[in-house]
Amino acid sequence: MGLIGFIVGSFIDNYQQVMARASREGGRRMSPEDLFNYYQQRTAVSDVATMLMALSAAVMKADGKVVKSELDYVKNFFARQFGPQFNREHLQTLKRFLDSGQIPLDQICSDIRMRMQPEVRVQLIHYLFGIAKADGHVSDTEINVIHDLSRKMGIPEVEFESVKNMFYRDTNSDYRVLGIEPDASDDEIKKAYRQMAIKFHPDKVAQMGEEYQQGAKEKFQKIQDAYEAIKKQRGFK
Repeated sequence: MGLIGFIVGSFIDNYQQVMARASREGGRRMSPEDLFNYYQQRTAVSDVATMLMALSAAVMKADGKVVKSELDYVKNFFARQFGPQFNREHLQTLKRFLDSGQIPLDQICSDIRMRMQPEVRVQLIHYLFGIAKADGHVSDTEINVIHDLSRKMGIPEVEFESVKNMFYRDTNSDYRVLGIEPDASDDEIKKAYRQMAIKFHPDKVAQMGEEYQQGAKEKFQKIQDAYEAIKKQRGFK
């Protein structure tokens, strides 16, 4: 379940040119109600791309501007995931969400919560942090938007913090990746690692697309890295 490559027939590199063309064809700004109706029509047959575009647009707009590095990240993700199935109509869908004054995130996240398994929803948060980090820095505004999306999708706080600390690190990040506090005992650390390793093993999302599976492998590796760092720091095996 990867996320946004700008492919319109062939690969499109000039985003501004494509957006201008889509704008000439695309029309007025939609109200939140109209936008959600549009979303429902697009996702009636499990259009995963539209779900992802809505969330992607929310993060891309978080700090008031859409920067090229974020667009490239999303573009490359979708290109690898959907390939030639990603077309001009999908691109216009993305533009609708980017241009909208208010994306109906409550309804969209509720829909995603009903359709997707918990492990898949957590992986969505991993992807959204990838967009935020694409310019080299995750801002507080972006964290707040992703946190809000996480809550709306029913993701437990400890799992949100785990993913967040893979991208936004401080001295206690390794512990938070494992969902524990720095004062946890060695046995508690070992138990937390085993639980995380089982819960977020890449096999859990084996049915998803290649790019989504790659994201799951990266998340799993970060869990292992955090555990190894704590083991080294504390000196236990």
